[in-house]
Amino acid sequence: MKALQLAATHQPIQLVDAPTPTPGPGEVLVRIRAAALNHRDVFIQQGLYPGIKLPAILGSDGAGVVAEVGAGVDPVWRGQDVIINCSMHWGPNPAHYGADFQILGMPTNGTYAEYVAVPVRYIHHKPAHLSFEQAAALPLAGLTAWRALMSRAGLHASGAQSPQKVLITGIGGGAALFALQFAVAAGAEVWVTSGADEKIERAKAMGAVGGVNYREPDWGKTLMTQTGGGRAGYFNVIIDSAGGPGFAKLIDAAAPGGRIAIFGGTTGTITEVVPPKVFFKQLNIAGTTMGTEAEFGAMVRFVSEKGIVPVVDEVFPLTDAAGAFQKMNDGKQFGKLVLKVSE
Repeated sequence: MKALQLAATHQPIQLVDAPTPTPGPGEVLVRIRAAALNHRDVFIQQGLYPGIKLPAILGSDGAGVVAEVGAGVDPVWRGQDVIINCSMHWGPNPAHYGADFQILGMPTNGTYAEYVAVPVRYIHHKPAHLSFEQAAALPLAGLTAWRALMSRAGLHASGAQSPQKVLITGIGGGAALFALQFAVAAGAEVWVTSGADEKIERAKAMGAVGGVNYREPDWGKTLMTQTGGGRAGYFNVIIDSAGGPGFAKLIDAAAPGGRIAIFGGTTGTITEVVPPKVFFKQLNIAGTTMGTEAEFGAMVRFVSEKGIVPVVDEVFPLTDAAGAFQKMNDGKQFGKLVLKVSE
């Protein structure tokens, strides 16, 4: 089969001929139709990811058709359109993954290949309203956003009578866009930040009420002015993937009893947080990454029920993976970058 393999860090990813895997007991062989990029793949290539073990076929996100089933797997799966849950071996504790947890696509060979073998417990029927390219965009970023928004920040568990006010930072990335789509579909009032005015306008077209450019020196004050100021301007839920010095402004923007979930640190170390602002407001700050099997199933059902369509920025052929990696590294995309693997 054709596959994209990374032999060593700081090297280009290579299109190679690799052995087609055979599904073992409890596994299925999926013919991958489309696979999506994540920053994880670029970070592995750049040597910036923990526990790197190479060579490996990268790729965490994938959608395709079950080509074969291993021993003990119901043959009804054969020929089914599926997406793959890349969050594997979470463990029994829903609060935190266990020692065996791993993300598909290093060290286990991933979805940048014509075929991948995975345990049957990690496949789900592809939402019928999605193309393979759209479905491939969903797993990693969708699960990350779902756990951050629904589980860790408790959007559905707030008990509020009026719509919750949600702030999502860094709109344009895959997980942030899914958080926007999920929150809008759940009936929340959603605001965003971005370093590009164009991305804010596109987010508004997707249901956001408004947003501010975080490149403005006083963007925090601008945001609170736009949202009404005072308690009316505060946010019940904040979803952040940046960290850095701007995090202190999120503390200011949070409503009393607000929940902040953070799953990234693209702008560096969090600084200048004033502790009394956290404890007098009774804030809840929750770190999060990936999610459980139950959360993945809930996310897929929500996508199907609400007819949510992942935002795909561009689809590349498998032979132009280098172009996709470069665009991901440049950070110019709005939505997911997808590789078309097979017909």
